[in-house]
Amino acid sequence: MRTTEHDRDHHSDPTLYRTPADAVAAPPETLAYVVGFDPDAQRSDALFTVGTDPQSPLYGRVISHAELPGSGNELHHFGWNACSSALAHAGHHHAARRYLMVPGLRSSRLHIFDTSPDPAHPRLVKVVESEELAAKAGYSRPHTLHCGPDGVFLSCLGGADGAEGPGGVALLDHESFEVLGAWESDRGPQRLAYDVWWHLRQNIAVTSEWGSPSMIEDGLVPELLLGRQYGHSLHFWELDSGRHLQRVDLGDENQMVLELRPAHDPEATWGFTNTVVNVEDLSASVWLWNREGEGIVVRQVITVPAEPARTEDLPPALQPFGAVPPFITDIDLSVDDQWLYVSAWGTGDLFQYDVSDPFHPRQTASVRLGGVVGPRLHPAESDIPLTGGAQMVELSRDGRRVYLTNSLYSAWDAQVYPAGIDPWMVKLDADTSHGGLTVDGRFFPHGPDFLGLRVHQTRLQGGDASSDSYCYRR
Repeated sequence: MRTTEHDRDHHSDPTLYRTPADAVAAPPETLAYVVGFDPDAQRSDALFTVGTDPQSPLYGRVISHAELPGSGNELHHFGWNACSSALAHAGHHHAARRYLMVPGLRSSRLHIFDTSPDPAHPRLVKVVESEELAAKAGYSRPHTLHCGPDGVFLSCLGGADGAEGPGGVALLDHESFEVLGAWESDRGPQRLAYDVWWHLRQNIAVTSEWGSPSMIEDGLVPELLLGRQYGHSLHFWELDSGRHLQRVDLGDENQMVLELRPAHDPEATWGFTNTVVNVEDLSASVWLWNREGEGIVVRQVITVPAEPARTEDLPPALQPFGAVPPFITDIDLSVDDQWLYVSAWGTGDLFQYDVSDPFHPRQTASVRLGGVVGPRLHPAESDIPLTGGAQMVELSRDGRRVYLTNSLYSAWDAQVYPAGIDPWMVKLDADTSHGGLTVDGRFFPHGPDFLGLRVHQTRLQGGDASSDSYCYRR
């Protein structure tokens, strides 16, 4: 259906932005939402709300938390029920960025939180049980959630009831949250799953690969890693039909192809992804995909090498290697497509790159926060070491504020950081003119602020750099 100028200019929710420039120019976030989970599965998991308005006395503080029923969810990547992609169709005037949909990666339950009427105190209003996901879509282990124009896309690692797969994408209704079914109509060679994103204007979807439930849930399996059995491909699809178009193998030495960050410019055909570790030299990398002619070409554009370390300074899982792999576990692209942030969870580094030429990224800054060897201290608390490492990274729409948390996945946390991970959330100020990163000494919720629960992904009020896909350039 064709969308008119009248449709675009008369929408009820001002946080559904027509263009990336509109999103950048919108008022800054005053709240952040963060999921926390108990790695021992003894206590209730929770959704935390954190103040992000520097003029407020609640800045950098946990304002509220909403507990989930039960335990053992392993809350992971969550998202909004609706976002700017709703403007792709004229019939979605009533769509609103209101509900946070929070998957449990271990429990396979999906928790729906209402941020209205009080955004600082979200309320749990519905739980979609694992049985519905299995019966209607054939999937389990929901990992990543994105709002699309025709529904909510929920990427899942496992088949029904925890079966090994294939993993794939379930489609859910924006408003009732009913599971509508599996998105794929023809999956071709795709078997492993992780993330899903798209280029709306080109009708192209992208999926990536991690591993099946047995490859993930008890920790990184060395035999599978060295046997090059984790995911190492990208898959490209027809978005509206779910038909597989192309598989691109990044080389089986490049294990675990994770985050997908397509350009926000709706006319662009490129995006970034990352691989966690190269089994030949322990490096990690960032790759660029781009449509060239009738197909997609993928090329490596960033390499982060491993760091040598003394055996006695390494956890048992890394001692045979004599080095700390960077383990790139998250990346984030600014809404204006100018800056890329890369978190190296092993070394604790957050890297900033100028990607105004996406084919030739240029590093402009880095900050080390935590890390396997020699963890750093936060400037706000000079006596508290930062355990874990820079992991999930989220970026404000204007690109000036970067938020970080430090847990990856409980079983993997235990292998790389066996002494334990105390939860923390850090904010950095980014120089968007020339490049640069500065840690904000006023913003440091940690430890008891999160009730001792480990924190993973962050979402920002009104959307953030990885929430939305845009329909219009101007």
